[in-house]
Amino acid sequence: MSFNWLCPYCNHNSVVTDQNSTRQQFSFDHGYKYQTQLFRLDVIICPNEECKEASLSASLFDGVWRGGNCQPGEQRNSWQLAPISSARCFPSYVPAVIIQDYNEACLILHNSPKASATLSRRCLQGMIRDFWGIKEKTLYLEIDKIADKLDPETFDAIDSLRKLGNIGAHMEKDINTIIDVDSNEAELLVQLIETLIEEWYVKRHQRQEKMAKIKALAAEKDALKKASQDPPPP
Repeated sequence: MSFNWLCPYCNHNSVVTDQNSTRQQFSFDHGYKYQTQLFRLDVIICPNEECKEASLSASLFDGVWRGGNCQPGEQRNSWQLAPISSARCFPSYVPAVIIQDYNEACLILHNSPKASATLSRRCLQGMIRDFWGIKEKTLYLEIDKIADKLDPETFDAIDSLRKLGNIGAHMEKDINTIIDVDSNEAELLVQLIETLIEEWYVKRHQRQEKMAKIKALAAEKDALKKASQDPPPP
């Protein structure tokens, strides 16, 4: 087993191998209405020496017998055990209210995808108001205000997040009409929020830091130049 992995604790990129991971699984039936099931537990230890945290997850699959061995078929459920959600750690300069909505959207991602999508929508609105300084009556109008500042792909993705978030935020005119959001769709919205945080807040901060270092370097060189031109003391 070998695959690329991002640690949810420290955001350290690494390759997961048998040296830092364990997978245990067993099958059961006992007259279960869905017949044979395969339960799997995965444990990954972050190889970053400054982290070394354990990530635990569990999955349940339809069991498929092949060659006398039970293999995973269709996945029925999954659980993130530690950390309790897949939320990434972001720097403290990202507004706390945005991080709070993002963390909650991750926390209920699998248990309530529709509510998670609603929180992603709220998170998006908070970012538009904070980062772009735009506040309108509706999120639709706020997104329209920044349309000329975004590439077409990002604009379409943001507007799609708004529409999916609306499913949980607003009741349909016919209350008997049920439009659902599944966990895979909700996860895509969370990933979009993560991308926007990176592109808007993290990249801006990195640019500001770089410009500040260049400015400080220029000031230092200017001071040295002036010092070398000053006449020596009598």
